Amino acid sequence: MKVLKKLEPLQAATKFIFKHYPNCQGALLAGSVVRGETTHTSDLDLVIFDDSLISSFRESLIEYGWAIEVFAHNLTSYQAFFKSDCKRARPSLPRMISEGIILVDKGVVQSIKKEAAQLLEKGPEKWSEERIKLKRYFISDALDDLIGSSNTSESLFIANTLAYITHEFVLRTNGHWIGDSKWIVRSLNLYNERFSKEFVEAFDTFYKTGDKDKVIQLVDKVLEPYGGRLFEGFSLGKEGSNH
Repeated sequence: MKVLKKLEPLQAATKFIFKHYPNCQGALLAGSVVRGETTHTSDLDLVIFDDSLISSFRESLIEYGWAIEVFAHNLTSYQAFFKSDCKRARPSLPRMISEGIILVDKGVVQSIKKEAAQLLEKGPEKWSEERIKLKRYFISDALDDLIGSSNTSESLFIANTLAYITHEFVLRTNGHWIGDSKWIVRSLNLYNERFSKEFVEAFDTFYKTGDKDKVIQLVDKVLEPYGGRLFEGFSLGKEGSNH
């Protein structure tokens, strides 16, 4: 049986664009391939700009030996994605466009790349005191749950939640973008590699041995500059009364 040879990423991406989107105004190759982080399961992330498209869409295909993810936009639809990415503080599309290698540019990609880079540079919206207090409460609550839990199965998932909301707290209070899945560690590394190492080590120790001490110390250290754990006196949505 003849096995198809996998083309080089750039070659495969270029061929794909010319075959499927010959009239597009712009195209970029983004993702792990561009960052030099390719694994055997990596796919090609392609961002397409085509003013003939009515709306944005995403599709997954396999060609030239690669799994290919297409993120297709017209010349304005990408802006809604920029906006929602910034609102959730996970800038997937701005990052893809900012770091992407240009495959096709008929005079539109450079300015969109600049727009993406400016958004990334600016960082997410600053958290209010009220938001910080709310997040402190959620983290304190999850930490108490972990400390009190003697059920191994439940503890695993409490720790998952705690890891996510703690990483979010650290990054947002320091004006950095957050992550999801593998981007949690990447985002922590972009913020502070030493802290990231400490963070991973604490949760790794817990997952491997069940020892909670490093996680407790880490979370307390994160909350300390903001007043530490918060439970007593916290209220949400309570209306003033005459009583």
